[in-house]
This record gives sequence, C-alpha cells and structure tokens, in this order.
Amino acid sequence: MSEYAAAQVTASAVARHSYGKLLAYLAADMRDVSAAEDALAEAFATALADWPVHGCPDNPESWLMTVARRKGIDGARRRRSGEAAAVQLQAIADMQAECVESAEEETFPDRRLALLFACAHPAIDVNIRAPLMLQTVLGLDAKTIASAFLVSPEAMCKRLGRAKQKIREAGIPFAIPERDAWSERLDGVLTAVYAAYAEGWSDPDDADLLRRDLADEAMFLARLLTELLPEEPETLGLLAGMLYAQARRRARRSEQGEYVPLAAQDTRLWDAGMIDEAETLLWRAGRFGRIGRYQVEAALQSAHVERRRTGRTDWTPEVQLYDALHALTGSPVVALNRALAIAERDGPHAALVIIDALSADKRLANYQPYWAARADLLARIGEREQAHYAYEMAIGFTRDAAARRFLQVRQAAVISAKHG
Repeated sequence: MSEYAAAQVTASAVARHSYGKLLAYLAADMRDVSAAEDALAEAFATALADWPVHGCPDNPESWLMTVARRKGIDGARRRRSGEAAAVQLQAIADMQAECVESAEEETFPDRRLALLFACAHPAIDVNIRAPLMLQTVLGLDAKTIASAFLVSPEAMCKRLGRAKQKIREAGIPFAIPERDAWSERLDGVLTAVYAAYAEGWSDPDDADLLRRDLADEAMFLARLLTELLPEEPETLGLLAGMLYAQARRRARRSEQGEYVPLAAQDTRLWDAGMIDEAETLLWRAGRFGRIGRYQVEAALQSAHVERRRTGRTDWTPEVQLYDALHALTGSPVVALNRALAIAERDGPHAALVIIDALSADKRLANYQPYWAARADLLARIGEREQAHYAYEMAIGFTRDAAARRFLQVRQAAVISAKHG
C-alpha cells in the first residue's frame, strides 16, 4: 500500500470513529459549529497532504485536533469584527492556551452529549434540532438527513445553516444543562439518536462502513443517555428498541448476501442476549408509568419477536400498538406500518384504503417503503399492472442492492402471473 493510500485509510478510520467527538470538542472551544466544521475539514485535508510525506502520527486524533485548533484560530482572526469581536478573541485565547505542542499525548473528553443538548436548546427551532445533531455529532451529510426527514436536500441545507447561525448569535453554551432543563430538550436528543440508528440500520449489504459505524455510534449514545438519565423511561425504551433490531442483524441477509424479510428470518440467528437485555430495559421503563413513543416502538419490536418465536398468527397486538404510536406521533411512516399490520389482520383491501389515503401526503412521494408496501398489497389482490408500476418506483428509490434484487424478483413474479 502506498504512503498516500495508507494516509487515506487512516484518515477515513479517524473520520468514521472520531468525527463527532472531535467536532463536539472543537465547537465547544470555538463556540461556532460552522467554523468548527470548516477547521476540521481543513485539518483532514492537511492530514492527506502531510501524512504520506511524514508518516501517520501515533495519535492521529490528537494531531487532527491540534491542526484544527490552529486553523480555527486563523479563521477566527479573519472573521472577528463588530460586536462579535470580544467573543471571538476570547475563543482564540482559550484555544491558544489549550493548543499545546505535545499533541501526541493529548486526550480529549467525549463532548458529544453536550453538543447534542446544545443542539436541542429552546432557541433552536424544534423541527431542525434532530437534523442538526445528525450533521454535527454524527457527520451525516444534508442529503442523507433530508431523506431521513422526508424533505428536499436544498431545504435541509438552508435550515441547518440557519440553526448553526442561531447557535453562534445566541451564544448557546456547549454543555449538558441542569437537570430541570433536560426534559424540554430530551425529545430532540432521542429523535436524533433514533434517526441515526435507523440510517445506520439501513446500510447497503453491510459494505458501507460509515453506516455500520453509525448504528454502533447511535447505540453508544443511547447507552450514555441511559446512564445519564437512569430513571427516564424513554431513554430505556430507545435503547431497548435498538437492541431488538440489532439482535436480528445477522438474520437480515442469507449466506449469499440476499435480503431476508422479517417473516422469513431464521430466528436461531437472532442474538438472544440482546433480546433479553431489551426485554429487561422495556420492563424497567414500564415500571415508571410514563408511556412514550420509544417505549411503544420497543413494545412493537417485542411483539414481532414474540410472534415469530411462538408462531402466533393474530396481529391484533401489533395493530393496537401502532394505533397508540400513531396517536403519539401522527407520523405518516407509522401510519404506513400500521396499514401493513392491518393487512395481516384484516386483509390487503383494508390496508389499501389507508395506503390510498396516504398517497396525498407529499412526504411519501419518494419514500421507498411506501412504494414497496403498495406494490405488495396490489399484487396480493391481483392488480398486476398497478403493482408492477409500484415495484418499479420502489426499485428506483432503493439504495440497498440486496433489497433491490428482492423487489425485482417480486416484480418478475407479478409479470409472470400476468402472462401465465
């Protein structure tokens, strides 16, 4: 491997494992998320130029932080003017005091939770808090975040830019707030961690290391939250839901790498230890008597596990849980999943009534699971031409090659039945 290739591999590994930690620490120093992002990006660019020539440092994380601080100092000096001058000058002074020459031995505390709570500050618009956390703490790009929240990339970019400006102008502190302020910020933090896990869970054929690490990072943050708030049932519910899903990870692909839907998974491949831990967490959460979204999400996962393990055919428990979850969230995605549960209990015609009503929601126009669900239901009632079109739409929106092949097989079956 060439020196340049080795540098790229090392830089990529640090980016995957440490981006959020470095950015959180740097943003707290600079008190400006956008400036911290710029400084960190310059540091990575410098690494790709320097490491092939001088070799990779023993502690690349500390090396990057030192360079990023210096880039941040230079940028702050260029930007300071007007009323912001005093704040910027103080930030420069603080960073200069910490920007030591013995960078190879320097270690950094993990400030990601502090940054998460800063992004959930009441001054930040509630609808942008979770996307802002996903970008700053977990390093997702605006296009990926926009897809997760069913908005256009252009609109998401503008909203994220305004939120970062608000943090700078309002002087929002990068610190975990006092306990009495946790409740008003916690929902945004949980939403971001949940969205991060969902994005990581959808990794294409496990080849995308960034997405695989994203799921692990989300679980790490969820565990930190349960330690920080051990008597908050929603943090317990969030972690429980992740563990139920993570327990099924090995069963999602066949030995040949093909996609396996939940109904066809080999339950012997499920991680029993994770499921037991999830059950314990969900039981603990229920003892507090304060039911919320993430506990219901976890209860749904538990119901799916119980149904597959016991062979239960009645989907009434799942439908009832989806009713409760939809009442809590009003989410079109929850409504879609509720329709699929109704299809299993009451038949595809009953579900299609709901699916047809959901077609008016523009947020679902480019949502792959909507088209996949519609295609399956139409195929089940013999509407082959409509099903073929819906499969075509679902295939076009699918990023996962294995899932795409799965849908193509089903589409081909529709065509065969049509000409049979």
